[in-house]
Amino acid sequence: MPNMMRLEGIASFVAIAEAGSISEAARRLRLSKSVVSERLAELERSLGAPLLHRSTRKLALTEDGSTFLEQAARIMHDVDAAAASLAERRSELQGPLRIAAPVTFGRMHLGPALYPFLARHQALELTLDLDDRRVDASADGYDAVVRHGPVADSRLTVWRLAPSRRVLVASPAYLGRHGAPSTVAALKEHRGIFYTNRSHADWRFVGPGAPRIVRGRPALCVNNGDMMRDAAVAGLGLALLPTFIASAAVRAGELRVIALDAEAEAEFIYVAHPEGRRASAKLRALVAAMRAAFGEPPYWDL
Repeated sequence: MPNMMRLEGIASFVAIAEAGSISEAARRLRLSKSVVSERLAELERSLGAPLLHRSTRKLALTEDGSTFLEQAARIMHDVDAAAASLAERRSELQGPLRIAAPVTFGRMHLGPALYPFLARHQALELTLDLDDRRVDASADGYDAVVRHGPVADSRLTVWRLAPSRRVLVASPAYLGRHGAPSTVAALKEHRGIFYTNRSHADWRFVGPGAPRIVRGRPALCVNNGDMMRDAAVAGLGLALLPTFIASAAVRAGELRVIALDAEAEAEFIYVAHPEGRRASAKLRALVAAMRAAFGEPPYWDL
């Protein structure tokens, strides 16, 4: 009967659905596979309906499972939010929180913003995965993802963390050899260092008239911002970098900002969580701490 359902069974079912397997769900819940399987079986008995097809290697939801999952996920997140709200009132944020973020931003700025917050809330169990790929927050089991640039996924609720200005830079050595371009049109004559997750149509500028996209000649395509900056410092070509990556090298004289007849398209750093889930008190507190640490304009801006 539904009134005999246990919360731990609902939690196990939601974890299995999000993880795609009982083994992965057990790892995330820090339980044995047999315990998670038994909790799922008990939940199915109480509902009188199978929630998962077990005939394939990867578990699939039954029709009843798909119907039940939406409400079950909301129940679990409401319970988590309620518990976290009580903890926040006692200044005791606690429990697991799993976030994904880009590698360079995480290493340079997110970590230093998080360490004091975690020191104040030692019952909080934060897992931070640094990865430049576009992770699926819901499918990969994240409470939130930090992203740089536009977020086009309609399944995510998006909050702005900080503005992110991008600047075109090159080393003094490169500019000495090739000269500094003064117009967007002149960029076609220069070699560029491009971020592969965006392709080499990433040079986007706004000015008089419509936005302009320039396809430069690639000297290097790489999926890491640190390496883009280092390649620019080494004189390989021009790079369009966010100031959170470029500012230290510019201040040290290793890179110079190039002024053109248009500005690089404005962007933001966001935190996003799956739509339909109420943001927990611990996530809200974490976002507030990050905003306070970054400032506006952010401390890394030029």
